Amino acid sequence: MQHQRAWALTAASLVLLGTIGLTVLTRTSGEKTAPSAASSAAPSVSSSPARVVVPGKPGESAIVTDTDQVRAPDGTPFNKADVTYAQMMIAHHAQALQMADLVPDRAADQGVKNIASRITAAQGPEISVLRTWLSDRGQPGSDPAHDHSTMPGMQPAAALAELTAARGADFDRRFVAMMTAHHRGALTMVNDLFKSGSDERLSKMAKETAIEQDIEIRRMADLGVS
Repeated sequence: MQHQRAWALTAASLVLLGTIGLTVLTRTSGEKTAPSAASSAAPSVSSSPARVVVPGKPGESAIVTDTDQVRAPDGTPFNKADVTYAQMMIAHHAQALQMADLVPDRAADQGVKNIASRITAAQGPEISVLRTWLSDRGQPGSDPAHDHSTMPGMQPAAALAELTAARGADFDRRFVAMMTAHHRGALTMVNDLFKSGSDERLSKMAKETAIEQDIEIRRMADLGVS
């Protein structure tokens, strides 16, 4: 039975990878190439494209381009959708870590404990990578104007309080239901990035996040604690 489940998870992951890869390929093939000159410091990204003057390197002329086609110091293009995704996913992962931190002292099911450990091991480092991605492009780690509670899959404060107060089988049931919804929200955010983002490195990271969280959704369903 375990071998059949493992093969099913592997097959599901390959299907998701193929679907997401096709999305990225389709989006990438339709992109326009931005001007080759790079700024010595990445300019701010506006909410919609606008014409801006980007200073050239020493000895090079300045160029006029769209804010939707700005480039990082390494020359890779990124846009507002990329920045928003990175900022939002940092906050999204942070809530998942908050929920996972409750598990050791409250969960009864070993499968729930194992999933929480994987979440902690994966999403903590991902937050660090996303923060570095933003910093390298001169972008803040968060947008104070954005209401994180409206992000797909984010759990309300009341539900988190109830989860914190729960113990044993009741905790397991609540955790699986809440984390499943949380992961599905992350998949929605990844799909939104594929539709509008420009940075290919970020798209690759998002694809890995989607595969990882899809597998965890299936593992939680298999626990049978809901």
